[in-house]
Amino acid sequence: MYCYDEYDQTMIDERVAQFRDQVRRRLANELTEAEFLPLRLQNGLYMQVHGYMLRIAIPYGLISSRQMRMLAHIARKYDRGYGHFTTRQNIQFNWLKLEDVPDVLADLASVQMHAIQTSGNCIRNITSDEFAGVAQDEIVDPRPYAEILRQWSTFHPEFAYLPRKFKIAVSGAKQDRAAIQAHDIGLSITKDSQGETGFRVFVGGGLGRTPIVGSEICEFVPWQHILTYVESILRIYNQFGRRDNKFKARIKILVKALGIDEFRRLVEEDWSEIKDGPGTLTIEEVERVSSFFTGPNYAVLPEHDSKLSEFKADNRQFSNWLLSNVKPHQKQGYAIVVLSLKKPGETPGDATDTQIDAIADLADRYSFGEMRVTHQQNIVFADVKQSDLVELWQQLARLELASPNIGLLTDIISCPGAEFCTLANARSIPLAKSIAERFENIDFQHDIGEITLNISGCMNACGQNHIGNIGITGVEKKNHDEWYQISIGGAEGNDCSMGKILGPSFKFHQVPEAIDRILHVYLRERADENERFIETVRRIGHQPFKEHVYAAEFEEEPVTDVSDDKSLIPAQYDIPFYSPRF
Repeated sequence: MYCYDEYDQTMIDERVAQFRDQVRRRLANELTEAEFLPLRLQNGLYMQVHGYMLRIAIPYGLISSRQMRMLAHIARKYDRGYGHFTTRQNIQFNWLKLEDVPDVLADLASVQMHAIQTSGNCIRNITSDEFAGVAQDEIVDPRPYAEILRQWSTFHPEFAYLPRKFKIAVSGAKQDRAAIQAHDIGLSITKDSQGETGFRVFVGGGLGRTPIVGSEICEFVPWQHILTYVESILRIYNQFGRRDNKFKARIKILVKALGIDEFRRLVEEDWSEIKDGPGTLTIEEVERVSSFFTGPNYAVLPEHDSKLSEFKADNRQFSNWLLSNVKPHQKQGYAIVVLSLKKPGETPGDATDTQIDAIADLADRYSFGEMRVTHQQNIVFADVKQSDLVELWQQLARLELASPNIGLLTDIISCPGAEFCTLANARSIPLAKSIAERFENIDFQHDIGEITLNISGCMNACGQNHIGNIGITGVEKKNHDEWYQISIGGAEGNDCSMGKILGPSFKFHQVPEAIDRILHVYLRERADENERFIETVRRIGHQPFKEHVYAAEFEEEPVTDVSDDKSLIPAQYDIPFYSPRF
């Protein structure tokens, strides 16, 4: 993985010193909150319901065991003993004191980490395929290009104050696992008929209030010119993007207003002026960055492990875990393992300091000291010997990180919701827990098969609800009732689509029953047990689901004052439910 050089380290250390002085001035009231706001946002610091939240960058999801242990240290020393892994392959800490944040950033800098550009109207953390470098369907390893984009975009003076936040994702495999068509810019590495490497470029994708699937702007950009082409897209956006209304400021709105053909014309016109300029990549630079991503020292192993097959036959739980959490690897005798942060009854994406430390120890022992954070809020060990799978599974089970539900119904993506976020209309975490507990039976989940369920507490869609096969969005809170819209038919991947709302909204307690009715239609209507949920929805349409879901009245629950009901929030938070928006 990439290691800082002296310039990287100096830049990060100087940023820590700058922010330490800015915090000092804020605490001394030499800076107003309005003056401090852009300074803290540039360092990933948000003000949320109960205090400050810090979002830490994990570029393209790649993290070492040393860095992971630092996250555990921060959780213990400065937070409340846990961290929350996000859909942008980052981690958030929700309970920091402002006076401690410079020390947190200094600790991060000591292990080559930071929180720069994890917020604000700039280019955010570059995301990529969590299986990069080891996936069997990989065409080109995307990590060197993701790192080049990271270095290019960090502190880029022209793109520090864009009309709105900007997100880029890179995929290098036949199957898109980075949701590139749901990004402002999505890059798919490919090869032409002569075997030359290039990029298929998508632009104008995004979720939020106006969910749009990205449009192809160029079928093939040679690798030498990808930086200049991306720069031209950003220059056109910076020049013409709306700044009068933040709800219409994303690049997707500009692309939709101009049309993809006119937007392409403007980009090509600008690109013609900078295409062969200083931003042109050289083979020497790509090889230099690629040298940081050489594969581990793999052993020569047999193709299959006989003991693994025997244990699988005798242990149903292990067999289920192999089926859902273990993926094929490029190297013979190795496997990719996904650690589930979605144990039913727990907060999706959360990990305690004890778990984070243990994950780092296990990565050292079983996966060359390296991990990846997924945009589904799980952790990946990319290089595990097949002969170690039984032992690793036993260790993960003790840590409650072996739920065999990756890609299944309880592998729920969820934003923090109204417990933390001042923008949220409704709670996400308790709803995710309620749904997971209702459908916890693993045999039922395997019968349902591959399905995604995503929850967002508001229209900003941090839980990526629009691209969930089933998407849930908090829309309002009124008279002690929270209301949620349900959509179906969303999907990420090569055939990306945005979900369509089924009908009227549901109260909190009605949502699990509505999900049950949706699944009933799927099981009744699927062509066979191999037809996935998304395929059934696309084949029969939304109407059969809508008719069944709304055919009968939902039972009413007594109205209770949720503001004092601590059973509805995770126990470790130990706070009353509160949001200033309510």
